[in-house]
Amino acid sequence: MPARRPETDTDTGRPRRSRRSPDETQRRRDPERTRERILGAAVEEFGEHGFAGARVSRIAARAGVNAQLISYYFDGKAGLYRALMRKWRAVVTDISRPDRPLDQVAADYVIATEEHRSWARLMAWEALGGTPPVDEQPDEPDFLVEQLAEIRRRQAAGELAPDLDPAHVMLALFGAAAAPTLLPQIARRIVAAEPDSAEFLTAYRDQIARMVRHLAP
Repeated sequence: MPARRPETDTDTGRPRRSRRSPDETQRRRDPERTRERILGAAVEEFGEHGFAGARVSRIAARAGVNAQLISYYFDGKAGLYRALMRKWRAVVTDISRPDRPLDQVAADYVIATEEHRSWARLMAWEALGGTPPVDEQPDEPDFLVEQLAEIRRRQAAGELAPDLDPAHVMLALFGAAAAPTLLPQIARRIVAAEPDSAEFLTAYRDQIARMVRHLAP
C-alpha cells in the first residue's frame, strides 16, 4: 500500500503541519488565562460603574467570553467582586511585607494605586455606597485589621514615633496614596502638574517616603 503523502496547502504548495492537541499544561493554563481576563475586565467595569451599576454582560464582552463562564468560575457578580478584593489584597500584602521599610511601603502604595487606577475608583464607589456591596467571607480574616496589626508591630520596632496612633497613620497613608487618582483636580491645582505624569509620580512618591521617615522617633 503506497505511503500517504502529506496534505499540501493550496496557497503555498507546502506540506501542511498537522494540528496537535494542546498538552496537559496548556489545557490547565487556559482556565487560568480566562479567569485573569475576566478579572481584568471586571475591575474596569466596577471601577467605571460601581458594583450596582456593573453588568455581567459587559464584563463578559470586555473579556471576550461567554457570560456563563462568570457564573462557572466566580458564582456570579458577588463572587467576582470578592475575587477582585482578594487579588488586590495580595498586591497590598506583597507591598507591605515586614522586611520592607515603612517609607518604601508607603511610597510603593502610591505607584500601585496609579498602576491600578480602576481599583482606587472601585474603592471610591464602595465609599459612596456607604457600606461594602458584598459581605466578607466568614472564613477570611479581616484584611484591614491585619494591616493595622502590622503598623503596630512596626511602631513597637521603632519605625513609628510612640505618640502617633497607628490607626490614624494608616488611614492617612491610604488617603495619601489614593489622592492623585481620586482627587486629580485638586492635585493639579496644588502642584501645578498632571497627577498621572511620570514626573509628578516620581516626585510625589519621593515626598511620601520622606514624610514617613519623619514619623520615626
